[in-house]
Amino acid sequence: MTAAGYLAVDSGGSGLRVAVGVPGREPAARHESREPVRTGARGIDPAHLLEQLVPVARALAARAELDGLGTAVVGAAGFATLGDALRAELPGALARELGVRTVALAADAVTAYAGALGSRPGAVLAAGTGLIAIGTDLTGWRRADGWGHLLGDCGSGAWIGRAGLEAALRAHDGRDGASASLLACAEEQFGPVRGLPGLLYPRADRAAVLASFAPRVASCAAHDPVAAEILGAAARHMADSAAAVCPARGEPEVALTGGLFQMGDPLLMPLREELARRLPHARQVPAAGDPLHGSVRIATDLEAGRLDLPGDPAMLCVSHTQRD
Repeated sequence: MTAAGYLAVDSGGSGLRVAVGVPGREPAARHESREPVRTGARGIDPAHLLEQLVPVARALAARAELDGLGTAVVGAAGFATLGDALRAELPGALARELGVRTVALAADAVTAYAGALGSRPGAVLAAGTGLIAIGTDLTGWRRADGWGHLLGDCGSGAWIGRAGLEAALRAHDGRDGASASLLACAEEQFGPVRGLPGLLYPRADRAAVLASFAPRVASCAAHDPVAAEILGAAARHMADSAAAVCPARGEPEVALTGGLFQMGDPLLMPLREELARRLPHARQVPAAGDPLHGSVRIATDLEAGRLDLPGDPAMLCVSHTQRD
C-alpha cells in the first residue's frame, strides 16, 4: 500500500467525476458517472451524492492501493446557493464512511478557477451550456452571471443557441435580423421551425437543447453576418462578466475553461479582442486544467498546508474532523 491519498470530486449537471491519488502526483484512478446529483427542497441532496460517491471512492482507493483517504475536495454545481445540506452533512459522513479528516466543499466555479489558474490572482470564464465568471485577488471572491438561461448566462451556449434560433425564426417570418443560413440549420437539426415552441418549452433540459444549436451558429459565422454578430455579442457579454470580477490592480491573469470554447476561432477571436480592450492590464493565458484538476490541486495544497485561495462559506469552505 502507498501513503494516504486524496479524493477529488467534480459534481456537475452532466454527472459525477471522481479521482483518487497521492498528493503531489497525478490521479492514480478515475471514474465518471452520467447521473447528476439530485437537488430538492434542501438543495443539493447529500444522501444521493454519498450513495454514488462512497462505493466509487472505496473501489478507486483499493485499485490505486492507497492507505486510506485523508483529504476530500468536492466541487459542486449550485453549491453557492444550494449547498446548505452539503455543508451540514457531508464532512461528518465522509469521515464515517471513508475515514476522511479534511474536507473542502467548493462551488464548481472555484474548482474551475483552481484548475485553470491555481492560486494566482485573476479571472476565469467558465462557459458551456451556462456561463459564470469568477475572480479573486486572493483576499476574497467575486462572481458575475451564472444566473441560468432564463435570467442570464449571457454569452453561454444556451444564449448563443437561442439567439441563433431567433434569427432563424426571423427568416421564417420575413422580419429584419434574419438569417436564411441559420433557418436551414435549424430545420435540419429540429425539423420545421413551427414546431420549436412545442419542442422546447415543455422540456426541463431546454437550456441544453438551446446550447446544442450554438455550434451551428459558429459554423455559419464565416459567411453569415448575422451569425458572426451573435458571436460578437456573446464575446462582449463574456468580457463584461470577466471585467466585473477581474482584480483592477496588479498583473492578473485571465483564462477560459469549458466546452463552449471548443467552437474555436469564430468565438475565440472576438472574445480575445474584447478581453484585451476591457482588461488591458490582464494577461490572457491558457487554462492549465479543468474543474476536476482544480479539486486535485486544492487537495494537494491542503495536504501541504499551503492553500492560498480565500475561504468563503458560499464558495470554498474547509472543515477538519478529529480522529477518534
